[in-house]
Amino acid sequence: MEVFKTKEALRAYLKPLRALGKKVALVPTMGALHNGHISLIKLAQGRADVIICSIFVNPTQFTDPKDLEKYPRPIEHDLAMLDAAGCNGVFMPDVNEMYPSGADEDWHIDLGKAEFLLEGQFRKGHYQGVTQIVKKLFDAVEPDVAMFGQKDFQQVLMIKNMLSHFNLPITIVTCPIIREDDGLAMSSRNIHLSKTDRKNALVLSKSLQFVLDNFDNYTVEELETKAKSFYKNLDGVELDYFTIANGNTLENAKYKEAPNLVALVAAKVGSTRLIDNMIIK
Repeated sequence: MEVFKTKEALRAYLKPLRALGKKVALVPTMGALHNGHISLIKLAQGRADVIICSIFVNPTQFTDPKDLEKYPRPIEHDLAMLDAAGCNGVFMPDVNEMYPSGADEDWHIDLGKAEFLLEGQFRKGHYQGVTQIVKKLFDAVEPDVAMFGQKDFQQVLMIKNMLSHFNLPITIVTCPIIREDDGLAMSSRNIHLSKTDRKNALVLSKSLQFVLDNFDNYTVEELETKAKSFYKNLDGVELDYFTIANGNTLENAKYKEAPNLVALVAAKVGSTRLIDNMIIK
């Protein structure tokens, strides 16, 4: 497995492979890898010949500087996981490589109304930062296909909108959420959970599963009300939102007959903010 610190070195590696007709997949990450990330590598291997994983903790998508500061960076652990998974190359630039000193980094594109819903309400400007760095990674790697996890459902939608904005010929693959045996969605943030927090965090998947299991029994409004009740009187857990939404627009669903529905939730568990979702149909 090759490790690249610069775009120039990465391109030099990929150029002869492309000349041979090899298909390239990109798996963008911020590191602190877990089995959810590895599942993206495995799925990418079925779609491309060369798998590049990026590890870059992007400063422009953090709305809280403390969040950026405490983001875990277990590089040796991450590289060992990627090597064992059969990743071909790792793009691991520093901040100056992606945001050169003196460069014009002004960035604001129209991502649609969904940018300002859900996570967009709680993390102003977050998706501008996300799409900015993903565009930079796409420019560096020029992948045929890029893999993203369903857990960041809104993020994937924003990236697809960015793709349309620039008319980029890249296939976006949304990969299923990988869960622990008890249902908790795997996340790099889970390492911050105390033993009590870890137990309380199960409320996210349980409330989502309730909606999935009882979708035919109640109206959308009733389902949301009952799901939100899971969070009442639960010490150390603060619900930000629980919604059943249109999967294309993230607007609140009015009727169960809509063709594309997803339940999404975000909550602060202890001092750690978690998100999760389940696709209804």
